[in-house]
Amino acid sequence: MKDETLLLIDKKEGLGEEFSKLVSMMNYTRDTTLDEVRELTVEELDYLYDDDANSIGMLLAHMVSVEKVYQILTFENREFTEEDIQMVNPAMDLGAPAREQIKGNPIEYYLAALEETRQHTIETFKKLPDSWLFEQQPFWWDLPANNYFKWFHVFEDELSHRGQIRIIKKMMSKVKN
Repeated sequence: MKDETLLLIDKKEGLGEEFSKLVSMMNYTRDTTLDEVRELTVEELDYLYDDDANSIGMLLAHMVSVEKVYQILTFENREFTEEDIQMVNPAMDLGAPAREQIKGNPIEYYLAALEETRQHTIETFKKLPDSWLFEQQPFWWDLPANNYFKWFHVFEDELSHRGQIRIIKKMMSKVKN
């Protein structure tokens, strides 16, 4: 059964007003992503429609890595270490290394990683004032960006990859039929 507040951009327990809005949107995005993948088999998660493709499993691992990257960028406000790069790759960069290494995992593996990473995000959000969302630093193209935009980008990236997941599922269904 769906959370009855899923379609409300509204106050969330333990969060300020602005964080509540952000988390409301992140929750809807995640719920719709999970609806697309929850029942997939390992074979479906690993399906590659061509030699250069990303699998659904790779895209789910990428979502986890993106969120971890933004945790480092915004919560820790620091540059990446070699250890950080090792932690988020090959899922962050995708490509051939990800195709070789991200496979053979059941959906529970990806769901647990998504949940654990998101829990860390939400618990950290609960410790921050809403004003933190509006703090600015130079970002892409050396333009100013605030933390609100950076976290919008986390779920915007997920939405984009969820679209890819839907396309991959359609392609798989044509191969099966």
